[in-house]
Amino acid sequence: MAAMKALLLRVGIDKGCGGTLSPIFDDGSFEFVPIPESFPAPGAATYNDRIGRKGKRLSAYVPSSIKNAPMHEDPEFLTCTYGDPTLKRYYLLKLVKGDLLVFYAGLQPFATAKYNEALYIIGYFDVDNVIEFNKLSEAELTESLQRYSHNAHVKRRNSFRDLVVVTGAGDSKLLDKAILISQKKPDRRGRPMNALSPEMETLLGISGFIQRSIPPRFVAEQQNVRNLVALLASARL
Repeated sequence: MAAMKALLLRVGIDKGCGGTLSPIFDDGSFEFVPIPESFPAPGAATYNDRIGRKGKRLSAYVPSSIKNAPMHEDPEFLTCTYGDPTLKRYYLLKLVKGDLLVFYAGLQPFATAKYNEALYIIGYFDVDNVIEFNKLSEAELTESLQRYSHNAHVKRRNSFRDLVVVTGAGDSKLLDKAILISQKKPDRRGRPMNALSPEMETLLGISGFIQRSIPPRFVAEQQNVRNLVALLASARL
C-alpha cells in the first residue's frame, strides 16, 4: 500500500479574483467565500443567495459589484468535490485514494484584532476518488454528470475536456477553526509575499512562497504527513 501524501492547494476569493479575502472572526472561525463564476453556470448560487455559517449572507463580505454575481463553489463541501481542467489537473492526478487534498485560503480580520491578513488552512478532503473526464466513456460521463452535479465545473455544462474531479470521503470537511500557515516575506523584488511560516516549514517539511495556487505543494515525508493530520484534527470541534 502506497504511503499517504498530502497536496496543499490555494482556493477561495482573493484580491485578484473577487477583490477581497474571506473573513476570519475573533474566535478563529471563518467563512469560506468562493471566487466569482466566470462562465455561464445554470444553478450556480449567488453571494446573496448563500447564508454563511455565521448566519449572514456571503454578500456581506464581498464588494457591492459582485453581491449578486454567481459563485464558483470549488471546492464544495456539500458532497465534497473539487475540479480543475487547468495545469492544476496534473497535480490532482497524482492523488490516490487515502491521500489528503488540503485547502488553504487568504483570510482577513472581520471585526477582530486577534488575527492578521494571511493564508490559513480552511478544509480538506480525505481523497476517495480521482476522475479524469478525458478517459470516461459516454455512459461513464453521463453517470458522472449526475453523481457530481454539485461540482462547479459540472454545473457549467459547456466542456469537460481535461477536467479532473477529486472527491472526498470519510472526515472530509470545512474546518471549524482556521490554521495559520503563512507569514510575509520579501520576494526577489522586495515585495511582501506570503511564504510558509518557520513553524509550518518544520511541521510540514516544505518551504517557500505559497502566495499563488501554482505550483501546489506536496507533503510526502511520513512524519510530516502525521504532523499535518494532527494539525487538522486540532481545528475540528
